[in-house]
Amino acid sequence: MSQVPSDSAGGPMSTFMPQNIDAYPLEFTGSGGEYFRVWIVNVLLSIVTLGIYTPWARRRTAQYFYSHTLVAGSPLEFTAQQRRMVVGFVLLMLITLAYNIAVNTGQDLAVGLFLLGGALLAPFIWASAMRFRLGATRWRGLRLQFAASWKEVYTASWPVFAIALIWFGVFYGLQLLSPELAQALEAVEDEGEKAPMPGFTPGMGGLLALGVVLTLLCIIRLEFNYKSLLVRKAQVGAERGRWKPVYMDFVKVWLATVAVFILFVVGLSVVLSALAGGSFALIASQSSRMGLWLFVLIIVAFVGVFFLLLLASAPARAYREARMFQLMWDNIGVSHVARFKCQLRTSSFVWLRIKNMLLTLLTLGFYRPFARVSEYRMKCDSVTLHVKGGVEQVAGAMVRQQQGGLGDALADAAGLDLIG
Repeated sequence: MSQVPSDSAGGPMSTFMPQNIDAYPLEFTGSGGEYFRVWIVNVLLSIVTLGIYTPWARRRTAQYFYSHTLVAGSPLEFTAQQRRMVVGFVLLMLITLAYNIAVNTGQDLAVGLFLLGGALLAPFIWASAMRFRLGATRWRGLRLQFAASWKEVYTASWPVFAIALIWFGVFYGLQLLSPELAQALEAVEDEGEKAPMPGFTPGMGGLLALGVVLTLLCIIRLEFNYKSLLVRKAQVGAERGRWKPVYMDFVKVWLATVAVFILFVVGLSVVLSALAGGSFALIASQSSRMGLWLFVLIIVAFVGVFFLLLLASAPARAYREARMFQLMWDNIGVSHVARFKCQLRTSSFVWLRIKNMLLTLLTLGFYRPFARVSEYRMKCDSVTLHVKGGVEQVAGAMVRQQQGGLGDALADAAGLDLIG
């Protein structure tokens, strides 16, 4: 049996020689009207079946977007087995149900075991879902694979356990800084009675702030580790993914996102203060005549503030999504065979998200499928695939490298759709 040559790092080495590079812009051929019909059927059947239709809805949605995404003129295929999607959904629902029962019946030990087990199983669940998603993706007869070992998955997951250690340290640090807090907790454990909580000191505030900052850095690191592992261990034929970003690239995106959020919140606060000043003066002058309407206005004001805060966070979330999409697709490739370039404009995506959010609110959610299609199209159409030597030659060589029926069967059994 012939073997695929390996490079010095131990991974499969590309069998392609440098040739002319051809550019193939990605294209999305779907429309909001077409997807609306898929979406409305999914929503209605999920409501009628009390959510049981969810795995079927996910499969129909994935198949629609895959089949309308053209890569070098050929559509993607979503070939996931419905049975495995149903099994994953049922498993997740049973675990959630058991956890809620333990919480509602006051079984503290069971709740603690669920939380501990969830932390230990989280990397396994993520990797299983990635194996399933990539294994169900095909293009021109080529099957994607996620080839990371379980050791590599759990090594990349160290921030999950670091977060637990951080808050373990914060909890005991607070008790050292405030002996009164430790005594109050002991009184609750021993007698089950509420004890007066001690005063909050600057030292305690600093420790909590440090815990929050370290947790955020760990979350960013976890995202970086998982995306890096997913790309580097993704495989097409014998060709592995290529990854360029570094951890600080992710930190910069998060810091910029926080700055955008603060900017929009400050701007929105200034506008609301100006409007509220005149409105409160008018209400105060007419309060004796308004009666019940004053109460209604206060409720409407609270609801309005909630939606305005949601609107204020939308630009920051859209900004982060666009920047992360750029960072990923502008810096990844397939071995030395192909690379991607991204021309997504952050400002255009942010304005599109704001427009879609407003239209979705005005239409009571019925604009959602049109919004999803428009955002997906903007992202998809911004990416260009650059291939060395032409698609036909490269795809043919990858098909010859691809493992046979036994390997496909093993890949089918490797994962479940455990992440929605």
